[in-house]
Amino acid sequence: MNLLKTLATISGMTMLSRITGLIRDVLINNYFGATSFTDAYFAAMRIPNFFRRLFAEGAFSQAFVPILAEYKNQKGDQATKDLVDHVATVLVWALVLTCFIGVAGAPVFVYMFASGFAENPAKFEMTVVMTRIMFPYIGFISLVALASGILNTWREFKIPAFTPVLLNLSSIAASLFLAQRMAQPIYAMAIAVFVGGVLQLIIQVPALVKIGMLPSVQFNPMFALRDPGVVRVLRQMGPAVLAVSATQISILINSTWASHMPDGSMSWLASADRLMEFPTALLGVALGTVLLPGLSKANYDADTTEYSSLLDWGLRLTCLLAFPAAVALATLPEALTATLFHRGKFDANAVLMTAQAVTAYGVGLAGLIFVKILAPGFYAKQNIRTPVKIAIIVLLATQLMNLPFIYYFKHAGLALSVGLGACLNAAMLYRGLRQRGIYMPQKGWLPFLLKLAVALMLMAGVALALSAQVEWLARKSGEWMRFAKLGGIIIACMLTYFSALLLMGFRLRDFRKVAH
Repeated sequence: MNLLKTLATISGMTMLSRITGLIRDVLINNYFGATSFTDAYFAAMRIPNFFRRLFAEGAFSQAFVPILAEYKNQKGDQATKDLVDHVATVLVWALVLTCFIGVAGAPVFVYMFASGFAENPAKFEMTVVMTRIMFPYIGFISLVALASGILNTWREFKIPAFTPVLLNLSSIAASLFLAQRMAQPIYAMAIAVFVGGVLQLIIQVPALVKIGMLPSVQFNPMFALRDPGVVRVLRQMGPAVLAVSATQISILINSTWASHMPDGSMSWLASADRLMEFPTALLGVALGTVLLPGLSKANYDADTTEYSSLLDWGLRLTCLLAFPAAVALATLPEALTATLFHRGKFDANAVLMTAQAVTAYGVGLAGLIFVKILAPGFYAKQNIRTPVKIAIIVLLATQLMNLPFIYYFKHAGLALSVGLGACLNAAMLYRGLRQRGIYMPQKGWLPFLLKLAVALMLMAGVALALSAQVEWLARKSGEWMRFAKLGGIIIACMLTYFSALLLMGFRLRDFRKVAH
């Protein structure tokens, strides 16, 4: 399998997801602005996302996929299907209980995530209502994570990568057609999340049927719990939950900090987060998705050379593409924010406040992406304890950084601490892989990085010089003209960067990789 081609396919689908997600956020900002309404929506959305990342896409996927790959490669189709059925049974019943607790205990969760909202009863109640509407999304998206893990193990990447598009399309439809028909328009966005979760699950079914792995859920979860494979998954999930929870607890604390800041703070961070997610998803998520099954197979084949080679390929490709993305965020924050969001109720102040957070994210963007490449190096070997220890250290470091950063940079300080914490996380993961002999860098890294540095400096100079010629907050030139100017600057930056690399000897064929 050509990994570069597979990565391009997944990144293409992810790009579609991020574009539709951006359209969704543009519509939300246009109709509602950066106000208490959007703060309530984004706070309510973070609650199911917290549990989704904690138990589904985070701990569950990291524990389940390597064991599933082992069953597929070593134990045959029937044993693999039994494992899928039993894991699905335990997961479904756990989700039913979780969703019941979440809906009933919504006020408690809102207070945990946004205690500052308690000072505004109307805002707090609005967040509680939307949390109750959206909480079942956890159940749907957790089952989507199960389906995606199965499909990725079978090297079926397209459907899982496309799935998030449906959530965005649901939200776009709600903002265009449903919001105006509701007494409280922002509630339409919460309903869209619920509907999007249902659609995301439904689209997985035909692909699972095609490979013969559609799970059969049993009425009695106790029988499934006796499956040795399920026990192994649960045992792996224990430390995995600790690893993922460290990051999610940091996000929870940051949400609480933001809830005590002026109205709009959470919305400014959410808009900046959308810009940061473009390169993070296109590179980090996509590469992590491609690497984990390949690393798991190399581990079971005891092919240490292939294992290290896969990590080296992922890191080089990340450096090639993540560094210019980080430079773009750091040098074009106002241009990006104004072009995408400055319309309707999203005013000039919101643009400036969001741009500050975009700059802060740019500082740590590479670290956020590197973590998604390095962590699978441990997960594929079913070593989750090491990432746990590192994650706890990073959690403490991030919150210590928050204290001075919030004082000096306000809401942007929260973004800066997250990014720098991710850089620390990546550095410690890299050190751990090297110390254990899991990863041995191939030759040529020093000249590779020096050439990148030259190209990045040239790109940054072009970005700053061209951006300074445009008044991004002036609307007199029209929205399309702003898009044209930003597009021209981005094209100029790309041409500068890649032309410099070509002149220094870079070739696309050097980054091709075929999985064994």
